[in-house]
Amino acid sequence: MTDFEPYTHPDHIYRDFTFKAVIAGILFGIVFGSANAYLGLRVGLTISTAIPLAIVAVAVFKLLSPIFGPSNVLEQNIAATTGSASSSLASGIIFTVPALFIWGFNPPLLQIGTLALLGGVLGVLFMIPLRRFLIVKEHGTLPYPEGTAAAQVLIAADAGGSRAINVFIGLGIGALYKFCTSFLKLWPEALHIRLPVLKKAELGLEAGPALLGVGYILGYRISAIMVAGGLLSWIGIIPILAYFGEGHGTPLLPAKDVLISDMTPYEIWYNYIKYIGAGAVAFAGIVTVIKSVPTMYQSLKIGVRELRRKTGADVAQPIRTDHDLPMGVVFVGVLVVMLGVIITPHVLGIGSLLIIRIVGALCIAVFAFMFVTVSSRIVGLVGVSSNPTSGMTIVTLLGTSLVFVALGWTDDFGKAAALTVGTVVCIASSIAGDISQDLKAGYILGATPRKQQTAELIGAATSAFGIAAAVWLLGRVYEFGSPDLAAPQATLMKTVIEGVLQGDLQWGLVLAGAALALTAELLGVPSLPFAVGIYLPLATMTPVFVGGVIRHFVENSTKTKQDTATRKERGILFGSGLIAGEGIVGVIVAAYAFFAGKPKGLNILWTDSLGQIISLAVFVLLVIFLVHRASGRNK
Repeated sequence: MTDFEPYTHPDHIYRDFTFKAVIAGILFGIVFGSANAYLGLRVGLTISTAIPLAIVAVAVFKLLSPIFGPSNVLEQNIAATTGSASSSLASGIIFTVPALFIWGFNPPLLQIGTLALLGGVLGVLFMIPLRRFLIVKEHGTLPYPEGTAAAQVLIAADAGGSRAINVFIGLGIGALYKFCTSFLKLWPEALHIRLPVLKKAELGLEAGPALLGVGYILGYRISAIMVAGGLLSWIGIIPILAYFGEGHGTPLLPAKDVLISDMTPYEIWYNYIKYIGAGAVAFAGIVTVIKSVPTMYQSLKIGVRELRRKTGADVAQPIRTDHDLPMGVVFVGVLVVMLGVIITPHVLGIGSLLIIRIVGALCIAVFAFMFVTVSSRIVGLVGVSSNPTSGMTIVTLLGTSLVFVALGWTDDFGKAAALTVGTVVCIASSIAGDISQDLKAGYILGATPRKQQTAELIGAATSAFGIAAAVWLLGRVYEFGSPDLAAPQATLMKTVIEGVLQGDLQWGLVLAGAALALTAELLGVPSLPFAVGIYLPLATMTPVFVGGVIRHFVENSTKTKQDTATRKERGILFGSGLIAGEGIVGVIVAAYAFFAGKPKGLNILWTDSLGQIISLAVFVLLVIFLVHRASGRNK
């Protein structure tokens, strides 16, 4: 689209790539990335931080303008670009790395940070040759929703608007709420109610701000599909298993020591539903990738064509808005990443045999290039939050595991190697989708791509170890796979690798879950959110559904489209703040627990029923306040 005119003039040189912008972006990235990692470890999904970061950048730079001077829209965009890399790193790490802890490898911080760094750098580099096609030539075709919205936020702020208040209010409330429940322990965080008649059926609610914010961001339809999957598990399948299992005098596999009649609802979920849910999620992820095959094919053709076209010397571009990092940087950077995988066995933890490391590096190069191109295009249509990263990771793990089986590498080193490949590819594909949104925002604003790409590389390099530290710390304080930190995506990846390499997968339960996901697809229901609902505890899905209901109510009680859009934005920004506030305090509490022991709170001894009533009452107040903020019934 050659006649597009950006917000700033391409011929004018702006003071944008500044020390202030980069440092602010690094700090924003560590904060929001750590919060996203905490959220992902609890519920298996993360959110895009492009819009909240753009707003926070505007607010902080205005606040600091008496000290550092005024800023322009492109400087604010560099800060947001630098910070946004962290959320993608968080997604890649929490989807895979906790499996190493569950296996007992206990990877050191250096290993986790190195994996994040290599994947982040690889994703940014592979995206560079695709920019001119996906962002420039396809400008009128691929909307890149988060990138376009972030650009409009910065433009509105530059014209005098300000929307940051909802983010900061949400952040403060989310942080205070989490501090009261996790540190002071003023009331219980979760509610559980046994249902009559249905044997061992149970409803639950994790009464917290983050999941409420997630539900508002996802909206009613997706949150309703997710809670439907949870209801199927907890008031459908669990009662059936409890009813038919009651007469068995011996344990039913995969449980080995406990009778179903002696199990709690959570134990039935852990021993049986988890495998059904894993099958549903794996099937839904693969279906999502299959649906994307035409896009994948076109994207790969584009990627190969652009790489061939750019193999010669870079030609100087006439205007700054068309300056990418040179292809020499791309090739050298990719080569360094591959050599890093090959020559550092102890850092990456993929075994001491050179041949294993070489094959692992080749798998990373092939799958990363394939899924970076796919991810960059898919997010242009559906956005970062709907990017099927987990499905791409499952395909990567299946492909790598099958290669390892053929070569006879099925021991612990083989498991770690397969997961390492999946980690790097997952991070690379995730961050490629992120930088695509950033480059779209930059294209609308008139930013210099070379500077944005450099900012993203800096953001990935600096936040890699910050996010890794948050995940490592949470892993040391809480047990991954436990009710405190379920790490559902990593548990799923672990199941996939074990099933292929060791051949001990509970195929009956897994295929039953796949059948449920297939049924959802045949009914026209998106199978991935439905499968996630089956896989996760119902208590996790309930506040998500409440958030979706609130958004539906708030947006449908208006009379004009403009008012609806305004309410949507207010609620999403407030919800993003709730997520960030709870996530940040969650990491801080984990740090306190690591050094001083788990907080004991104020030792308030509520009865079970009174404690749950108080917890529900506070959560209802939070719901009312969310409605209040989103509706704009405040000055």
